[in-house]
Amino acid sequence: MAKTSLSVGKFPVASAANEGEDRSITRPSGLAEEVYRRVRADIMSLRLPPDTRVSVDSLARELGVSQTPIREALSMLEANGLVSKRHFAGYMTSPRMDRAQLDELFEFRLLIEPHAARKAAEMMSDTDTAQLASGETAPSHDAFADMDSEFHRLIAQGAQNHLIADSLARLHIHIHIFRSCFKREIAEEAVHEHNAIIAAIRSRDGANAEAAMRSHIERSYGRLRDFIKE
Repeated sequence: MAKTSLSVGKFPVASAANEGEDRSITRPSGLAEEVYRRVRADIMSLRLPPDTRVSVDSLARELGVSQTPIREALSMLEANGLVSKRHFAGYMTSPRMDRAQLDELFEFRLLIEPHAARKAAEMMSDTDTAQLASGETAPSHDAFADMDSEFHRLIAQGAQNHLIADSLARLHIHIHIFRSCFKREIAEEAVHEHNAIIAAIRSRDGANAEAAMRSHIERSYGRLRDFIKE
């Protein structure tokens, strides 16, 4: 994918537009939310790489909107930990996690998500369990990343604990920043693990749902750790 970079001080600036590509937003309502979704997708796909300056002016020109919805969207992204505002540099995409941060993230997941899966097996409605999808039908890795996030969101929500759901939603966004390192066979492994979790939840088997989620998280950690520097 071709892109150009300019330097501002010591920080790289990623050009968000490809040559000849028109990415102007045409919807008049919900502009800030639409900008948020567009920039979030660029961050998660590494179109905007980690630790890269995000230019408000460039985004406004590229998307054909004023700076106001751009700044509103960046504030939303900052609340999710995807960008940060730095002195003299403006907004920057968050740096990629190091090994210690990855270890802490998965330690937290192992403490919370197996419990959430057990509670979901006990408390989710049949309508909600029917919405659980493993990601097997995803036509692309981008689509699989979205389905994976939705899978974990539904289970956390099914535990009927808002603090768990909100905390895990932020964590899963950062996990998918690493998907440039993923290979198709890794996604396939995750699909099989998701299916085991779904089967346990739909069977109302809390113990097996907890065990399946724990195994999934441990395997996910194993798939990611080798891509992270110490």
